[in-house]
Amino acid sequence: MPRISTKNTKGKIVSAAWKLFYELGYDATTVDDIIASSRTSKGSFYHYFPGKDALLSSLSTLFDDKYEELMDQLSPEMSSFDQLMFLNRELFSMIENTVSVDLMARMYATQLTTQGDKHLLDRNRTYYKLLRKIAAQGQERGEITREISAAEVSRHYAMCERALIYEWCIRGGDYSLASESARLLPLMLDFIRVK
Repeated sequence: MPRISTKNTKGKIVSAAWKLFYELGYDATTVDDIIASSRTSKGSFYHYFPGKDALLSSLSTLFDDKYEELMDQLSPEMSSFDQLMFLNRELFSMIENTVSVDLMARMYATQLTTQGDKHLLDRNRTYYKLLRKIAAQGQERGEITREISAAEVSRHYAMCERALIYEWCIRGGDYSLASESARLLPLMLDFIRVK
């Protein structure tokens, strides 16, 4: 599982829940299982989450924690485009190894049907901040096009990633997400690269 800050109760609950979802399956995991595994209380659980379904939106927290971990591994010698490809490869490998296709599909479904916040689109997430930073550095270095803003580059990148994950989900994960992305994402994003 990716590293998540366990200094707080909410982080412990999220981490325990996703570990159980992966090991037991979403349907087989109960709120009591999550409480026991996180060594928290029922009151604490319901303070942060109205129920188990609400935890589906916490997957973006795990992804952001993975991105924070990966920031330290980005080499300044890498081109900005290569940094983006590195982040994608590492995240998609994590997804393949720790998040079931069923859970990814459920998480996407909640984003399609929710009336409230769409956490995947939250521009204040670590994910978007990091993408904008890499895009802006790439523009300064002359590696990424200046025809669109760094924010637009990050939006296009995120759209391509979501498209790849969505296809993987509807195909039941019958191929390697990381391998297919390594082949397709550079082609999908070729327009942002300065040649």
